[in-house]
Order: sequence, then structure tokens, then C-alpha cells
Amino acid sequence: MDPHCLRHSELPGASKLFQDFLYHPDRVASFYHTEEKEAYPETRREALVAALRVQNPGNPSLELLAQPGTKVVVTGQQVGLFSGPAYTVYKALTAVKLARRIGAVPVFWLATEDHDFPEVSKAWVFDAAHRPMSMAVTSTLDPVAPAGTVPMIAPPIAELRAALNEFAYGEDVTALVAECYREGETMGSAFRKLVERLLAPYGLLFLDPLAPELRALAEPFLRHAAEHAAELNAALLQRNTDLAAAGYHAQVHVEAKTSLFFLLENGRRVAVKKSGLDLASRAAQLSPNALLRPVMQDYMMPTASYIGGPAELAYLAQSQVLYQALLGRMPQPMSRAGFTLLDPRSAKLMDRYQLGIPSFFHGETALKEKMSKKLIPETLAASMDSASALVGAELDRLAAELKHFDPSLEKALGKSTSKIRYQLSKMQAKTEREAMRRDVRATADAEYLNGLIYPHKHLQERFYSILPFVARHGMELIGHMYDHIELDCPDHQVLPYVY
Repeated sequence: MDPHCLRHSELPGASKLFQDFLYHPDRVASFYHTEEKEAYPETRREALVAALRVQNPGNPSLELLAQPGTKVVVTGQQVGLFSGPAYTVYKALTAVKLARRIGAVPVFWLATEDHDFPEVSKAWVFDAAHRPMSMAVTSTLDPVAPAGTVPMIAPPIAELRAALNEFAYGEDVTALVAECYREGETMGSAFRKLVERLLAPYGLLFLDPLAPELRALAEPFLRHAAEHAAELNAALLQRNTDLAAAGYHAQVHVEAKTSLFFLLENGRRVAVKKSGLDLASRAAQLSPNALLRPVMQDYMMPTASYIGGPAELAYLAQSQVLYQALLGRMPQPMSRAGFTLLDPRSAKLMDRYQLGIPSFFHGETALKEKMSKKLIPETLAASMDSASALVGAELDRLAAELKHFDPSLEKALGKSTSKIRYQLSKMQAKTEREAMRRDVRATADAEYLNGLIYPHKHLQERFYSILPFVARHGMELIGHMYDHIELDCPDHQVLPYVY
């Protein structure tokens, strides 16, 4: 099997807005366009670079960022266990590739403020048989604490080692993870260390918005947004109406009482519910919601482009009105690269059974039935097809003669014909199931493939961590994927990895 692409319209869950963003940009241009009215202040650049030096000491990308006029390409992710879903790495590599093309600096925004610890505390990997295996970490902190600040208790390193031990590079990967995920590390610090190690050659700058220097940089923006919260909310309500009128749905639900802010207080990130609360006076404690966060991000940085996934790019169709009101400029949004990675055995099995990636989207039972058709002896399959065609032709001929003789008899034959065709179809299905039952290996092949490609009815890149892929193929896999990123093609890539 050779590398090939799939349009996102062939993948499950792709929204109409996202598909039009990729393939019919003229239809959604008004939801993403903001004429640049305000340039990025160079005084702000100085403060940004100073803050990033604290977080990225010795990173050569800082010298380029310090130069007047230098832009950044930004991406980011929640600080999930074991680097989160595999697409975390794909986002970062896309940002690096675009930054190198346009002479910009790639920046990875660590979403440490998000308070969804139950979500980010879990990760999925697979073993050599592609059996999905869940990993989790615990904490004693309040569940609404910013996830990046949560110290880990008993990171599941032993479980990871057991899952990866049959892979060629399993021990190397486990040792790397163990260095990053030590007892007492926070979710944010461990995530950052691991992603930084995985992407060491690429010059990424990492930005943690909870750092005091960066909180101070964002404070004037948050104060200004708080002072104009009512107008901003009204603009969002109108934008949601406009999206609906154009046939799209809003990614983030907004009501008249919706707040754009959370409060960071006493180690917690709590929703703002009190009406009349003077938020502007508490700007130093404010944290933006999902729609305001990218605008704050691009207030802080001279962003040329933002690399996001389907949901994040849908957010921006709403956030555009906030960019217009608060910033007077908006970066160019771009979809991240997407991959389905195949090991050599999986690629060979898919060729043998003549399977494409969409074959997996109808469930494992349907996949096994499809594969079973390849296990019936050709002579038997030909005989069944011939019998079905012959019986069908004879029944059609009989029906035509009965129509001339007595139309009522033709109707009676029609009912019998349906039963006969049903029984023939039923026998064919039984034969296919029997072929699968007899071929235990084919059943195992179906489980092996499904566990890799569409585990628990999720796309591979959205379900698994990148770690088992690196454990199987080695660190060279990262560079292999980077080489295959096509900035001018938004399609999802099916990538067999050949050693």
C-alpha cells in the first residue's frame, strides 16, 4: 500500500462548516476575515520575548522572535496525560513547517488554564496486538483547578511499560516518559517536557499562560474585554444567528447570560455567574473562555497563522467578531495535518482484503462481514452469483408471461419472488459467516486492524497517544511525518510506515 489521501468529507464527524472551510473557502470567508487595522506593538514584543526567555532558556528561536516584524505560527493543546492524542504532535509539526516556509517562529500554547482534569488525566495506548489500553493518573486537588497546575499521583509508568514491552523501541519510549512524568510533576510541566523531547529538533517555543509574566502581559486585554463584555456578547449572539442562517451550527453555545470569563481564585478556575460583578477591576484573576482565548493569545503574540483542528477552527468562526472588536486583526487559520499510521503488517492485510479506511467506519461486525467475502472460494462465490442471476432471470421471465395470462398471478408471484430472493441472500450471508468462522486468523486480522485504525469507533489520531507509534517505529517516525506534511493539501493522509 502506498501513502494516499482522504478528503475530510469521507471521515466521520466532519462538520459542514469545517468541510466548507477546507474545500469551499468562499462560502465561509465572511466568518474568518478581519481587515488588519492595528499592527502588533513592538513594545509588547519586548515583554513577550522576556517572558518566553524564562520558559524557554537558550532556545535559538527567541533571537528571531526578538527581531522587529517577526511573526509567529501558533498551535496548542490541552495538557493531556502522555502528550494527549496523537494529533497534538501533528499540530506542532504543521506549525513548524508553515513557520519555516514564511520565516516565522513556531509557538506551542500550553492550555494549562483549562479545568477539565477528568478529561486530560486519561490516555490510550495499544499493545503489539493493537488491543486498546487505558491509562490514567489521579490527583487530590479540586476538579475545577486549572489542569496544568495539578500535581500527579502515581503516574502509570509501569502500565505503559507493560503495554509497550513487545515493541522494538518500547523500553526507550518508557524511559523517556518516566523522565518527564515523575511523581509530583504537574500535568502542565510533564506534558511540556515530553512534547519538547519528542519535538526537540524543531525549535518550538512553549508558552504557559499561567506564568506570572504572561498573566501580566494579558491583563490589559482582559480588562478591556471585561469593560465591553455586554457588546461582545451581543456580537456573538448575532454571529450565531448568522451562522445558522448560512446553514451552519455554532460550535460554542452562547446565551444572553453567557460569560466570556472564568475567575482564577484559591487555586480554582470557576465560572463567572454573579451578575453585576466588576470584572474589569479583577482583570488579573480573569481567565478567558474558549471563544475569547484565541483572541487573547493573538493580542499577546504577533500571530500570522493559527493551526487548529476541526472544532478549534469552528470556534474561530464565532471568535471573529471578538477579533474585530478587540484586536482589529485576525491571523490566518489553517487546518492541522492529519494521519492514519499503518505498520507494514496492517498495510499488507488491507491490501489482501481490499480494504480502505472508510471500510472501518461501520463497526467491527460489518468489517468482518466485508472481510469474509474474501474468504469464500472463488468457484463457490461464482456458483452462488450464477445461481442468483439465473433464478432472478427465470423469475422475471415467468412474471412477464403471467402478466399476459393473468395479472393477479403475477402479483402472487411477486410475493414469492421476494421470499426466494431473500432466501438466496440469506444463504449467501450464512456462507460468508461460515467462511469467517472457519478462518480464525481472519477474525484476528479484523480485530488487529480495527484496534489500530478505528479503536472504539474513533479515528486513530483522536484516540491514541503518539507513544505506541514511536515505540513501534522509533523516533525517526516524527521526521517521517514531518516530511509528509503537505501545507497546500488539507486532506487526511493514510501513511504506511516502511522501515
